[in-house]
Amino acid sequence: IINTGIAGSLRNEVNVGDIVLATDAVQHDVDAAGFGYQPGEIPQMGIKEFPADAHLREVAVKCCQRANPDIQTFCGRVASGDQFINSRRRQRQMCIRDRFINSREKKNWIRDTFDAYCTEMEGAAIAQAAYLNQIPYLIVRAISDKADDSANVDYSEFEAKAVEHSVRLMAAML
Repeated sequence: IINTGIAGSLRNEVNVGDIVLATDAVQHDVDAAGFGYQPGEIPQMGIKEFPADAHLREVAVKCCQRANPDIQTFCGRVASGDQFINSRRRQRQMCIRDRFINSREKKNWIRDTFDAYCTEMEGAAIAQAAYLNQIPYLIVRAISDKADDSANVDYSEFEAKAVEHSVRLMAAML
């Protein structure tokens, strides 16, 4: 399984337009601490990070360098959650699933707690399903915004460029 999409950067060095290839994925919004589990740990699974396929990632790195020489490619953890991470409240019509996180602290917490490179909304669920079914997977995320107060401006402006980079990578891999 190769899952592509866009994400918000959690690190200063990962810029709009760059690509993040998952080393693994975690669900940052899972909270079963009341039962003694760590942040992101799914009860009774015995694992919270779902490792991506190293061979798929290796192929993607080589292909991305050829297909997108003008951007950087990073390998790192993808953090998923049912939240749009943004430091400033977006307009109501821009709401995703009626959930907002209005704090720089949340972005920093995700990055620091999970050592994640980017945040998005579905990759870890796909990773979990692939893991449970023993199917190799890779999450490919093109960075569309910095998951901060610039997300209101960056997202619309840079989404098309991020998607273009992802499409070129997928074509090269195929």
